[in-house]
Amino acid sequence: MNSKKILLISDTHGFFDESLWSYVNEADEVWHAGDVGDMKIIDSLQSFPGKLRGVFGNIDGGDMRLELPEYQFLQYGALRVLIIHIAGRLGTYNMRVRSLISECRPDVLVCGHSHILKVGYDKRFNLLYMNPGACGHHGFHKIRTVLSFSIVNDKVHDINAIELGRRGRR
Repeated sequence: MNSKKILLISDTHGFFDESLWSYVNEADEVWHAGDVGDMKIIDSLQSFPGKLRGVFGNIDGGDMRLELPEYQFLQYGALRVLIIHIAGRLGTYNMRVRSLISECRPDVLVCGHSHILKVGYDKRFNLLYMNPGACGHHGFHKIRTVLSFSIVNDKVHDINAIELGRRGRR
Protein backbone atom coordinates (compact mmCIF):
# COMPACT_ATOMS: atom_id res chain seq x y z
CA MET A 1 0.00 0.00 0.00
CA ASN A 2 1.35 3.42 -1.04
CA SER A 3 0.68 5.94 1.77
CA LYS A 4 1.77 9.45 2.86
CA LYS A 5 0.68 11.51 5.87
CA ILE A 6 0.29 15.23 5.08
CA LEU A 7 0.08 18.24 7.39
CA LEU A 8 -1.49 21.19 5.56
CA ILE A 9 -0.96 24.67 6.99
CA SER A 10 -1.43 28.22 5.78
CA ASP A 11 -1.31 31.83 6.85
CA THR A 12 1.21 31.52 9.66
CA HIS A 13 1.96 35.25 9.29
CA GLY A 14 5.27 34.85 11.11
CA PHE A 15 3.94 32.67 13.97
CA PHE A 16 4.49 28.92 14.23
CA ASP A 17 2.58 27.30 17.08
CA GLU A 18 4.84 25.01 19.15
CA SER A 19 2.07 22.39 19.30
CA LEU A 20 2.46 21.88 15.53
CA TRP A 21 5.86 20.21 15.94
CA SER A 22 4.27 16.91 17.01
CA TYR A 23 2.17 16.95 13.82
CA VAL A 24 5.24 17.86 11.73
CA ASN A 25 7.11 14.90 13.24
CA GLU A 26 4.25 12.52 12.40
CA ALA A 27 3.84 13.81 8.82
CA ASP A 28 5.71 12.60 5.77
CA GLU A 29 5.23 16.03 4.20
CA VAL A 30 4.18 19.51 5.33
CA TRP A 31 2.38 21.65 2.76
CA HIS A 32 2.37 25.40 3.42
CA ALA A 33 -0.23 27.26 1.33
CA GLY A 34 1.39 30.69 1.69
CA ASP A 35 1.56 33.85 3.79
CA VAL A 36 4.44 32.36 5.75
CA GLY A 37 5.57 35.76 7.05
CA ASP A 38 9.03 34.82 8.36
CA MET A 39 11.90 32.88 6.77
CA LYS A 40 12.59 31.28 10.19
CA ILE A 41 9.47 29.17 9.69
CA ILE A 42 10.73 27.91 6.32
CA ASP A 43 14.21 27.32 7.73
CA SER A 44 12.76 25.30 10.64
CA LEU A 45 10.59 23.18 8.34
CA GLN A 46 13.50 22.63 5.95
CA SER A 47 15.48 21.13 8.82
CA PHE A 48 13.32 18.06 8.06
CA PRO A 49 14.82 17.09 4.67
CA GLY A 50 12.24 16.56 1.94
CA LYS A 51 9.19 17.39 4.10
CA LEU A 52 8.33 20.92 2.99
CA ARG A 53 6.20 21.71 -0.04
CA GLY A 54 5.11 25.31 -0.06
CA VAL A 55 4.22 28.46 -1.96
CA PHE A 56 4.59 32.14 -1.18
CA GLY A 57 1.59 34.29 -0.34
CA ASN A 58 0.68 37.90 -0.93
CA ILE A 59 2.37 39.12 2.30
CA ASP A 60 5.62 37.28 1.59
CA GLY A 61 8.51 39.45 0.45
CA GLY A 62 11.58 39.01 -1.73
CA ASP A 63 13.48 36.37 0.27
CA MET A 64 10.39 34.19 0.53
CA ARG A 65 9.63 34.60 -3.18
CA LEU A 66 13.17 33.48 -4.00
CA GLU A 67 12.76 30.40 -1.79
CA LEU A 68 9.18 29.36 -2.65
CA PRO A 69 7.27 29.33 -5.96
CA GLU A 70 3.94 31.02 -6.68
CA TYR A 71 2.34 27.60 -7.11
CA GLN A 72 3.35 23.95 -6.98
CA PHE A 73 2.06 21.04 -8.96
CA LEU A 74 2.63 17.72 -7.17
CA GLN A 75 1.91 14.20 -8.32
CA TYR A 76 1.45 11.13 -6.11
CA GLY A 77 0.90 8.22 -8.45
CA ALA A 78 -2.23 9.19 -10.37
CA LEU A 79 -3.23 11.90 -7.85
CA ARG A 80 -2.47 15.44 -9.09
CA VAL A 81 -2.29 18.33 -6.58
CA LEU A 82 -2.13 22.07 -7.23
CA ILE A 83 -1.05 24.33 -4.34
CA ILE A 84 -1.46 28.11 -4.67
CA HIS A 85 -2.07 30.79 -2.04
CA ILE A 86 -4.96 32.73 -3.58
CA ALA A 87 -7.48 30.61 -5.48
CA GLY A 88 -10.86 32.11 -4.71
CA ARG A 89 -13.88 30.47 -3.13
CA LEU A 90 -14.84 26.87 -3.80
CA GLY A 91 -16.10 26.78 -7.39
CA THR A 92 -15.45 30.46 -8.17
CA TYR A 93 -11.73 30.61 -8.80
CA ASN A 94 -9.77 33.55 -10.10
CA MET A 95 -8.62 33.58 -13.73
CA ARG A 96 -5.05 32.49 -12.86
CA VAL A 97 -6.31 29.43 -11.00
CA ARG A 98 -8.85 28.52 -13.69
CA SER A 99 -5.99 28.61 -16.20
CA LEU A 100 -3.82 26.39 -13.97
CA ILE A 101 -6.73 23.97 -13.46
CA SER A 102 -7.17 23.76 -17.22
CA GLU A 103 -3.44 23.22 -17.75
CA CYS A 104 -2.63 20.86 -14.83
CA ARG A 105 -5.97 19.07 -14.33
CA PRO A 106 -5.53 18.66 -10.55
CA ASP A 107 -7.57 16.22 -8.50
CA VAL A 108 -6.90 18.38 -5.44
CA LEU A 109 -6.70 22.17 -5.20
CA VAL A 110 -4.97 23.46 -2.06
CA CYS A 111 -5.08 27.15 -1.15
CA GLY A 112 -5.00 29.56 1.77
CA HIS A 113 -5.53 33.33 1.99
CA SER A 114 -9.16 33.41 3.17
CA HIS A 115 -8.36 32.32 6.76
CA ILE A 116 -11.50 30.17 6.47
CA LEU A 117 -11.22 26.40 6.89
CA LYS A 118 -13.04 24.80 3.97
CA VAL A 119 -12.97 21.34 2.42
CA GLY A 120 -15.40 20.42 -0.32
CA TYR A 121 -15.79 18.69 -3.62
CA ASP A 122 -16.13 20.85 -6.73
CA LYS A 123 -18.25 18.94 -9.26
CA ARG A 124 -17.75 21.58 -11.97
CA PHE A 125 -13.96 21.21 -11.99
CA ASN A 126 -13.95 17.63 -10.67
CA LEU A 127 -11.56 18.33 -7.78
CA LEU A 128 -11.28 18.32 -4.02
CA TYR A 129 -10.87 21.86 -2.63
CA MET A 130 -8.84 22.16 0.58
CA ASN A 131 -8.16 25.34 2.56
CA PRO A 132 -6.76 24.74 6.06
CA GLY A 133 -7.78 28.15 7.37
CA ALA A 134 -5.11 30.11 9.23
CA CYS A 135 -2.77 28.91 11.95
CA GLY A 136 -1.21 32.27 12.77
CA HIS A 137 -2.54 35.06 14.96
CA HIS A 138 -2.88 37.78 12.31
CA GLY A 139 -6.28 38.10 10.61
CA PHE A 140 -9.97 38.02 11.34
CA HIS A 141 -10.40 34.29 12.01
CA LYS A 142 -11.43 33.31 15.53
CA ILE A 143 -9.89 29.82 15.77
CA ARG A 144 -6.49 28.85 14.35
CA THR A 145 -6.72 25.69 12.24
CA VAL A 146 -4.71 23.24 10.12
CA LEU A 147 -5.60 20.04 8.27
CA SER A 148 -4.08 16.60 8.35
CA PHE A 149 -4.86 13.80 5.94
CA SER A 150 -3.40 10.79 4.20
CA ILE A 151 -2.81 9.98 0.58
CA VAL A 152 -3.37 6.25 0.15
CA ASN A 153 -3.21 4.56 -3.24
CA ASP A 154 -3.68 7.85 -5.13
CA LYS A 155 -6.68 9.00 -3.04
CA VAL A 156 -7.12 11.47 -0.16
CA HIS A 157 -8.28 9.80 3.08
CA ASP A 158 -8.88 10.64 6.73
CA ILE A 159 -9.11 14.44 6.50
CA ASN A 160 -8.96 15.94 9.99
CA ALA A 161 -9.37 19.56 11.03
CA ILE A 162 -7.10 20.43 13.94
CA GLU A 163 -7.94 23.42 16.14
CA LEU A 164 -4.99 25.20 17.74
CA GLY A 165 -6.91 27.60 19.93
CA ARG A 166 -8.17 31.14 19.65
CA ARG A 167 -6.44 33.75 17.55
CA GLY A 168 -4.66 36.35 19.63
CA ARG A 169 -3.91 34.12 22.65
CA ARG A 170 -0.30 33.09 23.08
